[in-house]
Amino acid sequence: MKRKRGFFQLQLHPKIEWISEYLYILAGSAVIGIAFNVFLLPNRIASGGVSGISTILDSVVGWEPAYVQWAFNIPLFIAGVLLLGKHFGIKTLVGTIFLPFIVLSTKNLEPWTMEPLLGALFGGIGVGLGLGLVFRGKASTGGTDLAAQIINKYTGLTLGTCVAIIDGLIVLSAAIVFDIERGLYALIALYVTTKTIDLVQVGLGRSKMTMIISNQQAEIQEGILNKIDRGVTKLSAYGGYTDHERPILMCVVDQTEFTKLKQLVKSIDPTAFIVVMDASEVLGEGFKRP
Repeated sequence: MKRKRGFFQLQLHPKIEWISEYLYILAGSAVIGIAFNVFLLPNRIASGGVSGISTILDSVVGWEPAYVQWAFNIPLFIAGVLLLGKHFGIKTLVGTIFLPFIVLSTKNLEPWTMEPLLGALFGGIGVGLGLGLVFRGKASTGGTDLAAQIINKYTGLTLGTCVAIIDGLIVLSAAIVFDIERGLYALIALYVTTKTIDLVQVGLGRSKMTMIISNQQAEIQEGILNKIDRGVTKLSAYGGYTDHERPILMCVVDQTEFTKLKQLVKSIDPTAFIVVMDASEVLGEGFKRP
């Protein structure tokens, strides 16, 4: 194991990495299935996707949600392979089959809440957490995501638009079958799911990217390298008013280091121009291992 600034860099054996990806898929599918049974289904919250369709059909005709999910997921996977190519791979097939299996295996779990708002919030968190883990395993659970990709290919609509249309129709159907209030709860769950996926994918850490324009570049560059122990990149730029060359120093630091960086720059050049931007994910030495 090799020590890098800010983290330990661990090179995994390809076979261990392959096993870890499948563990992500299985764990993520398990989390989604349990969240569906203890939060979403008992509160009749159909927050998009095949699980939302199965919730509606369970209420209307009493069909077992797991069987409905298999009935949609497997044909959609086959259609995806035929129409979009074979790049989905065995891992997506595993998620497509294993998720309904978990839903069937845990269907007798007692609901953890019968308060719809809590069901929407924690159901959205559970589904988002599970999907984030599955995505970390470089797979998906199939379902309406594949349908959206097919529509995207043959209509020219953006993938985001296709997903929004499908999920929107499912949420609208829930509002019609149940009531408007349940449809609104479904929107809450859908929103929480997307935010949780981002959190799992990007993580809790936030960094700051700073762009520094100063006449004291050499001193600032040396201070960043030696006092803050961060790398700095010099970008070629020209002033729009003077048309003189004004290189920009770019530096990415942790949030905890930003105040120190700002104080350093101002102590060297009080007139320095600093632009600060959030960097949600930084990969490389000193930050997160790619």
